[in-house]
Amino acid sequence: MSINSLVCIKQVPDTTQVRIDPETGSLVRKGIPSVANPYDLYALETALSVRDQHGGFITALSMGPPQAEEVLRKALGYGVDRAVLLSDRAFAGADTLATTYALAAAVKKIASGRDAQTGASGIDIIFSGKQSIDGDTGQVGPGMARRLNFSQLTYVCSLIEIDVEARCVEAWRQREDGRELLQAKMPVAVTVTEQCSSIRYAALPDLITAAKKPVEVWSAADLDVDRERLGLRGSPTRVSKIFAPPARKRGETLTAPERSVAEVAALLFDRLAERGLKIGRRGG
Repeated sequence: MSINSLVCIKQVPDTTQVRIDPETGSLVRKGIPSVANPYDLYALETALSVRDQHGGFITALSMGPPQAEEVLRKALGYGVDRAVLLSDRAFAGADTLATTYALAAAVKKIASGRDAQTGASGIDIIFSGKQSIDGDTGQVGPGMARRLNFSQLTYVCSLIEIDVEARCVEAWRQREDGRELLQAKMPVAVTVTEQCSSIRYAALPDLITAAKKPVEVWSAADLDVDRERLGLRGSPTRVSKIFAPPARKRGETLTAPERSVAEVAALLFDRLAERGLKIGRRGG
C-alpha cells in the first residue's frame, strides 16, 4: 500500500525589505524577486523521502499570482508527480482564513478525483513548512487540517515511522523546552521544521521531465467555493495601522579605563536606583 501526499509550497519575497500596501494591508510583491518558502522545501523533501520508502503519488499545490508557477516548476524538478496553482484575482489579498478555505477546496477536489488529471485516489498526508518567512503565522497547515478534518502534527523535526497498514504516523515534535513523541492517524497534515530533512539536489532526468510537465492553473470557477469567502473580501483580518518602531537611543556606557570595577558597580547601582529599582547594596 502506497502513500499519496500533497505538498503546499508558497512563493515569498526574496527580501527583508517587505513593503505593505497601506490601503489593503497586504504585501506589495510587484518588482520584488521571489523564491520558494524555505520551510516548504523541507516539507517537499520529507514528502519525497516518504515516497522513496513507501511509493505513491505527490501533488504540489500553491496559491498566488501567475509567477508562482516558478516554485511549482521547481517542485516538478525535484520529482513531484503533479503541480497545481490556484491563481485568480478572487484569491488576492487573502489572510490565513481565506487562504486555508481556498486551499482546502483544492485538496478536496484533488482527493476526490473529480478532475481528469488526478493520478491518485485520496490524500494520506499533507506536508507544509512550519511557517512562511513573509507572514510568519504558522496557521495555514493547522487551518487546512481543521477544514479537512485531518489529524495534525505541527513543528515536526523528525518523521520516525509510517505504519501503512495501521494508517498511523509517528514523529518527534519540536518544543521550546525539548521534544515530544506523537502519533496521529492518517489522513494527517504535517508541518515540518528545518531539522526534519536535508534538501536533496534535483536529478537531471527529473529536471528534463519537469520542463515537459504542465503546471495546472485553477481559478475560483474550478473549485466548489463561495466567492464571498475568498481573497480580501473573505478575510476578516484588517491592518489598521502601519508604522516603523522608533529607533532606540543608545544606552550609557559605564565602564571606562579610568574607573575601577568597584566604581563601575557603584555607578550602576546608582543608575538603577534613579529608575526606581530597589537593590540591596553591600559594602561601602
